[in-house]
Amino acid sequence: MSLLTRRRMAAAALSAGVAIALVQTSAGGSATAANPAPNTTDGTAVVFVANPVQSTGIQTLTDQKDSASAVPAAAYIPVTLHDLDGSGYLRGTWANIRNETGNPAFSATNTFVYDRHDDRFEQVMAYFWVTEAQRYLRGLGFTGQPGRLREVNAESQDLRINQWGQDNSFSWDRHDLIKLGKGGVDDAEDGEVIVHEYGHAVHDAQVPGFGTSIEAGSIGEGFGDYLAVTVGLHVAGQLGVPVLGPPACVADWDSVSYTSSAPHCLRRVDTDKTYADRVGRVHPDGEIWSRALWDIRSTLGPAVADRIIIEAQFDFAPDTSFHDAALDTIATAGELAGPAAANVVRQAFEDREIPGI
Repeated sequence: MSLLTRRRMAAAALSAGVAIALVQTSAGGSATAANPAPNTTDGTAVVFVANPVQSTGIQTLTDQKDSASAVPAAAYIPVTLHDLDGSGYLRGTWANIRNETGNPAFSATNTFVYDRHDDRFEQVMAYFWVTEAQRYLRGLGFTGQPGRLREVNAESQDLRINQWGQDNSFSWDRHDLIKLGKGGVDDAEDGEVIVHEYGHAVHDAQVPGFGTSIEAGSIGEGFGDYLAVTVGLHVAGQLGVPVLGPPACVADWDSVSYTSSAPHCLRRVDTDKTYADRVGRVHPDGEIWSRALWDIRSTLGPAVADRIIIEAQFDFAPDTSFHDAALDTIATAGELAGPAAANVVRQAFEDREIPGI
């Protein structure tokens, strides 16, 4: 199906959204119709891929208090919601919208079509992007099956939407929960913010208690940014959605609320930072690590690079250093892809001037 056809479908679906919403929210949002048919695991929805600034290339978009008209209709992309549990709610094998502000999204037909003025749109975004992130990992081979790589965070990830009253989000390992905040552009409107937080859940699943040192925390932030970009680009490619903003820019849409210059980026994965540029804060220092991962991806390709990067993390200590984590990643590259790949990975970390590599 062409992108033009998909966008025409989105426009038609959104025009019918008011009628759909009236059915889904009767009696205060409770389910008043029968649940979807048994074993109905797919649904339909519209989402941003990964966000409207990236897919339209329009750097002048602003939040306008959640106005539906603030974003072009072309930014709403029709998608399939996979792995639903048949309850009619946004619950499934890999994602579970546990709490939200307002009514929980419900559909007796697994049809979840809303614009951004409706808070349920953010519920759909969270479900879609967490599910797609896990499906991407499994597509790389992280399935736990014989002869395949180990599973990574292979569970239904709980999410709370708009229940953190700040323009910030976080993954809470103690309760195995992702909270997506509000303020400016609400965080759950940007697929890259959602997948970034899922990156922390991945690390927590691989190494309980990960991030107990500044450098380990920086690796966590750098990996979260990298995963957001690589999953976002993968989904855009699968759906035929153009990437008209800088591919290495993280959270183009969310960041319009707190950046003044274009392109709008929360952070980037292609800066020239080296180990000497550390400032002792996990977010800016994470750009050192994410640039190394970006270079590995650029040379080896996404699939090979991401298998190496993610598999290596099983060997990280909770307080790992850049040096030790880099050596673990080099060793994993040799085991999974051979000496030439290990040399590529080594060069990426040497270029960031990490000592002892």
